Amino acid sequence: MQRRQFLFAGLALPAIATWPSLARARAPAAAAGFDAGTVPAIARRLASVPHVPVSRTLPRALAGLGYDQYRDYRFRAARALWRDDGLPFQVQFFHRGYMFQDRVDMHLVEDGRTRPFPYSRELFDFDHGVPQPPEGEDLGFAGFRVHAPVQRPDQFDELASFLGASYFRAVARGLGYGLSARGLALGSGDPGAEEFPVFRGFWLERPAAGAASLVVHALLDSPSVAGAFRFVMTPGDETVFDVDARLYPRVPLANAGIAPLTSMFEFDAHDRVGVDDARPAVHDSDGLALWTGGDEQAWRPLRNPALLEHSGFQDRDPRGFGLMQRKRDAGEFQDFEAGYEKRPSCWVEPLDAWGAGEVHLVEIPTGDEFSDNIVAFWRPAEPLAAGREHRFRYRLHWCRDHAWHPRLARVAATRSGALDAGKGRLYMVDFVGGDLDGRADGVRVQASASAGTLRNAVTYRNPDTGGWRMSFELDPGTARAIELRAWLEGAAGRLSETWLSRWTP
Repeated sequence: MQRRQFLFAGLALPAIATWPSLARARAPAAAAGFDAGTVPAIARRLASVPHVPVSRTLPRALAGLGYDQYRDYRFRAARALWRDDGLPFQVQFFHRGYMFQDRVDMHLVEDGRTRPFPYSRELFDFDHGVPQPPEGEDLGFAGFRVHAPVQRPDQFDELASFLGASYFRAVARGLGYGLSARGLALGSGDPGAEEFPVFRGFWLERPAAGAASLVVHALLDSPSVAGAFRFVMTPGDETVFDVDARLYPRVPLANAGIAPLTSMFEFDAHDRVGVDDARPAVHDSDGLALWTGGDEQAWRPLRNPALLEHSGFQDRDPRGFGLMQRKRDAGEFQDFEAGYEKRPSCWVEPLDAWGAGEVHLVEIPTGDEFSDNIVAFWRPAEPLAAGREHRFRYRLHWCRDHAWHPRLARVAATRSGALDAGKGRLYMVDFVGGDLDGRADGVRVQASASAGTLRNAVTYRNPDTGGWRMSFELDPGTARAIELRAWLEGAAGRLSETWLSRWTP
């Protein structure tokens, strides 16, 4: 077969047909030029040729590692990248093995030049007699984690982790790990197999002394699309990721999920049918927050449905959305080991006009707290066309809470339960904050249901919170699904965000 040459960021590579894996086409040891266009150029050219999966070849002992064994593959903290350079960030790397078998190549960027960061088993400790990788083999890495003075100025703590497919997550001051983000979702919750794009390579920019942010570039790839991502990570009371995503589809993408978030919701006071658990609530996130292009602020409590459910919130040029954890009192969970009250929220703030589409929510049934069953993302109304660039810029806020309309009260809790004699369901929703706090009267409910009968909608002061409680009864009749919508208002207009929910049998 005749060999052709494709140019990848200045590197002449053989035709795809001759590659067992793109891992064999890594950059040479010598440094090469690097700028903001380098990774997008690689992704654009990668998308113009047939997809070749990343290497998953591993020695059998590593591929067969269990969870506990994999935890004993520990990066040596003394070998952390930039540890001895007095810089505000350090990087440690994850070994391949267990369920993290995709090879991920690492590159360093300094003074406009890039060079590979090579794997060595000397970078790791292998504790408790776990199988060691063969000496001298270049296995590559599974991912990496960033450390910075997050919790205390005199101590480097874990800030962010990139591990598995295109998953990543971060913490903020006073918070731990919880929900995850992804580079791209393809077909989440849809019939058939979901496609999981992977970050197959990273470029880590050396930060300047005293730098407030760390810049990381990533190359995304899957059978349907290639992409280039630039992350600017800034830790603090709220950790901010500025994301610049450029996607180059190989085929039209009608099921693309932009800025996807993945979380866990098992139960809470409004959704605990069949739950036999000593704890009052178990979740990483308790609601989907929306700020629409039309300036409506809304809250949709998450559910653990009996069957997989999709919800689409149509919009144009959204101002933001996120999976949020509003409960912050340990007593609301009674789980001092898991510490769910310290799980971060993640708020997505588009930095450009995204046009028409919908915030898409997928809720998957789960019987435990170990599987992520909630996905939220932006889905453009029109498929992403093949053969051209699609660019999405957005900001991720890993935070306790987020600021939007300060005058509007927000949902603090949702509760529901069956009425006597099977006459329907009672809902109670607590609102706090904004102009509602301290108000003595003049508050009324606006509530509606898409089917069934909604009755006895009332609101009254909540002496425990200082806010107001709304309650109503729902008789579903013969309906199989009912969309609920409510808010509080006064003589001058709205006093609260919009509460949204769905009833199903």
